[in-house]
Amino acid sequence: MTTTTQLPIPNHFDKQKVGEVWRVLYQDRAAEAKQWARYHKIPPAATDKTRICLMVIDAQNTFCIPKFELFVGGQSGTGAVDDNQRLCEFIYRNLGIITAIAPTMDTHTAMQIFHPIFWVNDAGEHPAPAATVITLADVETGIWKVNPAVAYSLAGGNYLALQKHALHYVRKLSDEGKYPLTIWPYHSILGGIGHALVSAVEEAVFFHNIARHSQTMFEIKGGNPLTENYSVLRPEVTDGYDGRPIGQKNTRFLRKLLEFDVVIIAGQAKSHCVAWTIDDLLGEIMAQDPKLAQKVYLLEDCTSPVVVPGIVDFTPQADAAFARFAQAGMQVVKSTVPITAWPGISW
Repeated sequence: MTTTTQLPIPNHFDKQKVGEVWRVLYQDRAAEAKQWARYHKIPPAATDKTRICLMVIDAQNTFCIPKFELFVGGQSGTGAVDDNQRLCEFIYRNLGIITAIAPTMDTHTAMQIFHPIFWVNDAGEHPAPAATVITLADVETGIWKVNPAVAYSLAGGNYLALQKHALHYVRKLSDEGKYPLTIWPYHSILGGIGHALVSAVEEAVFFHNIARHSQTMFEIKGGNPLTENYSVLRPEVTDGYDGRPIGQKNTRFLRKLLEFDVVIIAGQAKSHCVAWTIDDLLGEIMAQDPKLAQKVYLLEDCTSPVVVPGIVDFTPQADAAFARFAQAGMQVVKSTVPITAWPGISW
């Protein structure tokens, strides 16, 4: 079998378990992956002539498992589960030609600017998660203020500095036309089960690692308590009220991505972390060489937008973003079509 031929799905994959959390049997999968590579004549990734990177954005329990904190149901209500079923099958079928897999990991602690504990009103109440948007006017008029109790941990006790940053932060979001500050439920907490990759995705990624001798390129984002970090390539706000940097563009990871011949993008959520990451990638591409956009492929059936029934539906924004990316030269494709049949890829 040639490495450009689609492979079968290994027997261990059970698509009915993609929406569940369970322990990956690493040693068993490692032995199977080595045998799988021998049987199907899959060479090490180092021999690839066309180097393909699959970036999987935030395929973590917190976003992808029903009843977890920020499950991305999309309009169907089962979006992220269905997306990950297709994503796992895509990885297994194209195992022989995917050079590297780069999962991004949304990573938080409790005291961050988008979590309830960071803010209080005059009654000492915290904002309700997923139902509260804090605007520039809210902070200017004092409807929401920084919780004085968090200053000890986040600002060495300097509450005034933290309040100045909060005002500066929401003003920057407003001035730059970004989503206003949304208070999210506590999620992707470092050390917690919600932070982990979905078990079925973790298993597929591990299987690829062993079969292709290609170290998984995990990329952490979101740990800065003073800014949101939807995109893996840069935080929402990079400077503080005093002009000092609080974050920076992820130049190292950008450079690594653009070294590949093909970059494939999937993950959650289409309207937020996926769209923001692609937007930052496109900005870098346009600054370097607009033709580079043609080597970016978006798996439209492996990502879903944020939809909270009866409250908010970001589907139109997500679709508009993907249309803009396609207009810039990126390819919008389906996981069910073999990579070898995608336009613009030469072998």
